[in-house]
Amino acid sequence: MPRKILVHYFVYETAEVLALAAARLFADRAKEAIEQRGVARFAISGGTTPKRLFQLLADGAQPFYTQIDWTKLHLYWVDERTVGPEDADSNYRMTREALLDRVPIPADNVHRMEGELPADEAAARYETVLRNSMRLEGAESPAFDLLLLGMGDDGHTASIFPHTEAIENFGPLVIANHVPQKDTWRITLTWPVINAAKDVVFLIEGTAKAERLKEVLLGPYVPDALPSQLIRPTNGKLTFLLDAAAAAMLPSAQRVSNEARAGLMELN
Repeated sequence: MPRKILVHYFVYETAEVLALAAARLFADRAKEAIEQRGVARFAISGGTTPKRLFQLLADGAQPFYTQIDWTKLHLYWVDERTVGPEDADSNYRMTREALLDRVPIPADNVHRMEGELPADEAAARYETVLRNSMRLEGAESPAFDLLLLGMGDDGHTASIFPHTEAIENFGPLVIANHVPQKDTWRITLTWPVINAAKDVVFLIEGTAKAERLKEVLLGPYVPDALPSQLIRPTNGKLTFLLDAAAAAMLPSAQRVSNEARAGLMELN
């Protein structure tokens, strides 16, 4: 049986306000980690909401750009498509165009997955990157300071899709996962690595996600069909940042500020 965890969810009226809240959280967590340990290590995902988040972080008119010590921030990827870094489908390319090209982050602090390589080789090389850059020993797992996730309409997260090998193959840190639904391979962190992060946050927006999100949080535990249910951090806390459309089928949340409502539930 899965262990009980607390789910904190915050609901924002629009996707833009959600992205602003995510940018604020990103900057705050970076500052906290750097103050405590001298470095911040974040794992990021692709998608529409992260793209707007990255644009806000790089916007000089917003406060986040100057709040973050970019020289002490290390960025890693949760997953990647098996394409080159200049391909339109590349998570890395989206991040580079929205963020990396616009902020003073050192090149050595950017740890991309090499999607242009054969998937198995790319996964093995990225595991080496994690072990070397984070000085991991033996079976030690990385503990990212912040790990950002999305959720697909089918309940997948990272590149852990329903009924795929990544659900059961969780020994390595990184694996190549064949996704028959999309007739392709993906490179992804395994779900125990995701669960080991200090702060795991889902960013979800849109009406199309509302019913699936309800199933993930309130329905029976069927992770083979709904891989997002595998995400149960070892620290017992999970956070969802949602727009009102995505949260439409969840229990009513209480108003906590002019921009946000908040709710709390326990997952068994």
